[in-house]
Amino acid sequence: MSDKSPFETDMLTLTRFVMEKGRRVKGATGELTQLLNSMLTAIKAISAAVRKAGLAHMFGIAGTVNVTGDEVKKLDILSNSLVINMLQSSYSTCVLVTEENKEAIITPKDKRGKYVVCFDPLDGSSNIDCLAPIGTIFAIYKKNLTFGSMVIFPQETDDEPSEKDALQPGRKIVAAGYALYGSATLVALSTGQGVDCFMLDPGLGEFILVDRDVKIKKKGKVYSLNEGYAKYFDPAMTEYLQKKKFPEDGSSPYGARYVGSMVADVHRTLMYGGIFMYPANQKSPKGKLRLLYECNPIAFIIEQAGGIATTGTEAVLDVKPENIHQRVPFIVGSPDDVQEYLACVQKHQKSS
Repeated sequence: MSDKSPFETDMLTLTRFVMEKGRRVKGATGELTQLLNSMLTAIKAISAAVRKAGLAHMFGIAGTVNVTGDEVKKLDILSNSLVINMLQSSYSTCVLVTEENKEAIITPKDKRGKYVVCFDPLDGSSNIDCLAPIGTIFAIYKKNLTFGSMVIFPQETDDEPSEKDALQPGRKIVAAGYALYGSATLVALSTGQGVDCFMLDPGLGEFILVDRDVKIKKKGKVYSLNEGYAKYFDPAMTEYLQKKKFPEDGSSPYGARYVGSMVADVHRTLMYGGIFMYPANQKSPKGKLRLLYECNPIAFIIEQAGGIATTGTEAVLDVKPENIHQRVPFIVGSPDDVQEYLACVQKHQKSS
């Protein structure tokens, strides 16, 4: 008779994981732990809302358009409010940037902390009504002022937080992650020490560690982009896709997969390898995806997993933001696949 119990008595939950990581950091105040736990609570609430959306009449369009031109769905509004309220009540944020608000949200003085959070509360929301996977994306930065060699935190100065505090390159991210609401609810999280994945156990209401220190494959077998825009692609992208479909070395062609929710497409790329692309084109010369709350968090995760994230001309995490809703071209995935794309870009730059 087996002595194995069907119940785990020493499970590693995401809450416990975050607390343990925080305790290892010298001089940690626990503020980042509070912030991450509040973000997780918002994600659990959004997950519950997504599962109940049809029954609670939350499908459909709310009748408005957000600042980046997308039609706002009812679940978008709910998710945005959930994240804002949970983050502000964590007493650890000073500035919030969200896809749904034109301007940055400044946390009230009595609830203020030292972190800046940029987030997309419900990525892929055009897929809500057809039950395709959707997600939440977030990046956390530390607000600080540097005087000479001294770093002074906002609690120690009279400096008022502002939108400018969010205009930091992705290299300064403290922690980033995404939640995927698919066949199960999953969170991929990095605090700069690799990527770990957690699955929501609906019975416990807790995220349980399922994949530790995830690494992306060096090369994949799948490319992912919206080929409906092929007539607008530049020559480098057209040539790269031709190589994937008709390999010159006689190898098997790549498969094509495209959900249309970036979190779903990126998570598949992280798990199986390959390349995800949302390039600039004639219709969107600056790209379509937003730097602060879509590209930077995903680029941070992919780089932590050993992959590459590029705009085609520079690493995504090196881009200095100019405004909070800035768009950039976005190519991300397995290192060999992204390097092959970059070789096509460089070839066409030389010939032009």
